[in-house]
Amino acid sequence: MKKFVSAAMIAALALSVAACGGGDKKADAPKDGAKPAATATAKVDRSKEFITVLTGPTSGIYFPIGGAFSKVVGEMGYKTSATATGATGENINAILTGKGELAIAMSDSVIQAVEGFGAYEGKPKATDLRAMMGLWPNVVQIVTTSDSGIKTFKDIKGKRVGVGAPNSGVELNARMIFEANGMTYKDAKVDYLSYGEAIDQMKNGQCDVAFVTSGLGNATIKELGTTKKIVFVPVEGDALKNLTKKYPFYVEWKIPKATYGTDADTTTAAVMNIMLVSKKLPDNVVYDLLDGFYSEKGLATIGASHATAKREIKLDTALRGIKGTSVQLHPGAEKFYKDKGILK
Repeated sequence: MKKFVSAAMIAALALSVAACGGGDKKADAPKDGAKPAATATAKVDRSKEFITVLTGPTSGIYFPIGGAFSKVVGEMGYKTSATATGATGENINAILTGKGELAIAMSDSVIQAVEGFGAYEGKPKATDLRAMMGLWPNVVQIVTTSDSGIKTFKDIKGKRVGVGAPNSGVELNARMIFEANGMTYKDAKVDYLSYGEAIDQMKNGQCDVAFVTSGLGNATIKELGTTKKIVFVPVEGDALKNLTKKYPFYVEWKIPKATYGTDADTTTAAVMNIMLVSKKLPDNVVYDLLDGFYSEKGLATIGASHATAKREIKLDTALRGIKGTSVQLHPGAEKFYKDKGILK
């Protein structure tokens, strides 16, 4: 297998050789315990690094896209595996406890963990979380069927609602959207089901509504559409204003009617997915991985996993969901984006 060597890495080697000719050692020394800038682009022995990519449930798009990231990592010469998980909440905990190196997560949940509010109220602030790259918008898709009679969020009162696994990214979104509509879980018959489980129950008439926070074109929703006429409950008007004002990581989004064959486009909200990275992963490894992900071959492999990945994961959108938030970039990622002119 040929090893991937970037121009930036070759440049770093050249600097290293030049330094051996008699540079100012004091000038090269790290300050305040920080690593020298050159370490971010130093040559990596990829065969000695194992990179576990934490994805999500097999029913969602985290799993295939995360698997594609792992494939790129493997093709670069690293040892790697992709692991199915319960998605955001589990992935945040796994990164903090050293159970993985890369993990897909929704930025709103990460911000709550870092700042200690919402679902993370009263818990230690997760200041060790580090971001690597922005991924794609996770669209809030509140799914029902035409035979439920539900057209607006207020119609959910008294209905059976699958809000996601407890403290999952989906469930955190559900709480906030109930709040934005002036409602609480007490207004509905809430069940803490993953969206795959909730949609399975919808097929059997045991659930009326399922919260699905995912990329558009979700396979589970499409499958429901083969047996039921799908309807999406909108997040719009005052509710959308309330939501985006209190939680500015949400943006207005549209579910195009062509995506699932609905009668009309649906207004809703979306949050960005980001790739978390272990704080302990060396700067040069993070830099090297990003070089691989954003290479022509890397983007082609990632894009082949899902239409959303192909459309949304690009170098010029790499800081969506990260820049301007309380989530810190890993130093290796910060160096990479500065070298690419994406970050000043």
